[in-house]
Amino acid sequence: MKDRISIQVGLSGYSFKIQADDVMRSSGWMSAERIFTTPELQRRYDEVDIAVFTPKCSLVPAQFHNPMQARKELEDVAELSAQDMAESIEVPEFAAVLVYSNNIGETLSRMISETTVRTDGTKSSPLPELYFMLKQLPVLADYNKILASYMDGHLYLTIAQGKSLLLCNSFPAPDFTTAEYFIFLALKKLQLNPEVTSICFRTPLTEEQEMSLYRYFKSVEQI
Repeated sequence: MKDRISIQVGLSGYSFKIQADDVMRSSGWMSAERIFTTPELQRRYDEVDIAVFTPKCSLVPAQFHNPMQARKELEDVAELSAQDMAESIEVPEFAAVLVYSNNIGETLSRMISETTVRTDGTKSSPLPELYFMLKQLPVLADYNKILASYMDGHLYLTIAQGKSLLLCNSFPAPDFTTAEYFIFLALKKLQLNPEVTSICFRTPLTEEQEMSLYRYFKSVEQI
């Protein structure tokens, strides 16, 4: 089993999950100033994933993606500043390309990518949280797959049935009640019944948030 660290970076700080020596452990959410005193971020791993919570993303079918028009593709769905750089990465699992800007939380994620490197010394590029959600979605066991993250006032939501992607989007949600509204609105539009469906979160849930979801879903998992 390879040693692996998965790091999530937002405006308010970061968290990480480490899989090493057949043991998985999580840090919980940590403030940005602790980055220089966290020993787990100063070592090397076989695999390093750095996920940035940025809502500035657009998933484009691969056949329609034009690398020369990446910024235009992103501007169609997100408000960009002059400083925002449009980048893209392929998501072959869904024959698509994710176009994004990591301008949110970029400084912290870059610092982490400099200090937390792979065993061979190479660095991992920070990528959007939605990218890692799309990569993890096919691994979920249920036929109806719902994977979400909630951080810094945004809900990130991906939904699939079998191998078919139904939804990949982010929604402004200043509180968790609003996040739940967007989840149930999406399920209604897609005609999915939450009572026979599980929902998975990549971000921590409070006990109150988890119990609220349990009122509607068959099960709630934090992965």
